[in-house]
Amino acid sequence: MVLTTVPDAEMGARLARTLIEEKLAACVNLVPGVRSFYRWQGQLEDASEVLLLVKTRADRCAALAARIQALHPYALPEVLELAAGGGSAAYLDWVGQESSP
Repeated sequence: MVLTTVPDAEMGARLARTLIEEKLAACVNLVPGVRSFYRWQGQLEDASEVLLLVKTRADRCAALAARIQALHPYALPEVLELAAGGGSAAYLDWVGQESSP
């Protein structure tokens, strides 16, 4: 799974559709209402964002990260890779099939 945040739901939906259409992801969940605090260019930021939970194969993460960076409106988008330690075999098989090139 890869995590990223975007400024709004419209951008999240566009990014999600593209990643799925390009078979870089099997599923993308948009979680609205995220409030992020961080330091950027020396300033403390307080931003409303949408969190994307992107399900993909481990071997697709590099291509997925590159595509997120190419499409993302932020100068430095969050791209965090989290390995699945387990889960439903049927679901993991589906993720593998849907995110295969």
